[in-house]
Amino acid sequence: METIEEFLSHCSADVEEAVRKAAAAEILPRFRCLTEDDVDQKSGPHDLVTDADRLAELRLTEELGALLPGSVVVGEEAVHADPATYQALQGDAPVWIVDPVDGTRQFVHGDDGFCTLIALAHRGVVLASWTYAAARDQMATAVRGQGAYLDGERLFAGPPAPGRDLVVATSHPDYTTDEEKRSLRALWTDGVAPRPCGSAGLEYLAIARGELDAVAFSWEAAWDHAAGLLLVEEAGGTHLTRSGEPFRVTGGNTLPFTAARDTVTARRVADLLRTTA
Repeated sequence: METIEEFLSHCSADVEEAVRKAAAAEILPRFRCLTEDDVDQKSGPHDLVTDADRLAELRLTEELGALLPGSVVVGEEAVHADPATYQALQGDAPVWIVDPVDGTRQFVHGDDGFCTLIALAHRGVVLASWTYAAARDQMATAVRGQGAYLDGERLFAGPPAPGRDLVVATSHPDYTTDEEKRSLRALWTDGVAPRPCGSAGLEYLAIARGELDAVAFSWEAAWDHAAGLLLVEEAGGTHLTRSGEPFRVTGGNTLPFTAARDTVTARRVADLLRTTA
């Protein structure tokens, strides 16, 4: 039986093609063409879902499952419909982690800052990822141990330039508990320049490109983080939870957590997040 590593050695391009085709068929035709009937709220006004999310996920679920027999799919919209499907992350089967439109709020408002996120994980370890910013036609990929790439060019995050404030993208306050808000407020200090985050996937890509120093996020949903965290790691960055441990896509993390372009920055942000713990 073919191993996952063997599968990735010859099928990574097939995954990329499936992502591009799903975006071309279900996402881009609806970009800046949505009607009120095409958009629904889930948990609140900042948590939106569109026909593009649902239909792209259905297509990707079918195609990715066919590419790797025996695999399962954990998709954002499927989990919203049946939360029990999230438990597949704890199982022995390879898992495709799918966010069909990361940054749905931006997508709904006609902003091109959205992307499709795909990660392949096995027993809690993310092995490969694809980040596709369809409206910008940018494809970022990573395979564990083989580096991170954007449109074929190798990505190196590198350390921040000395002497300037660290730019850190942070969770929207609507999605934080009071304790998490206290932790995140510690970032409002000398030498740090926090700002609200956009699409999580594109924030991770910005770290991998060396354009953003770190993120500080307070939620665990694997579809938002799995692809980007591997991209950051393979570009030379790292991630830490408030307890100082790496983030686990299977859950149970001490939040908030950070991902950063280098270890020194990650430790500095994690230390700040702990100051009110």
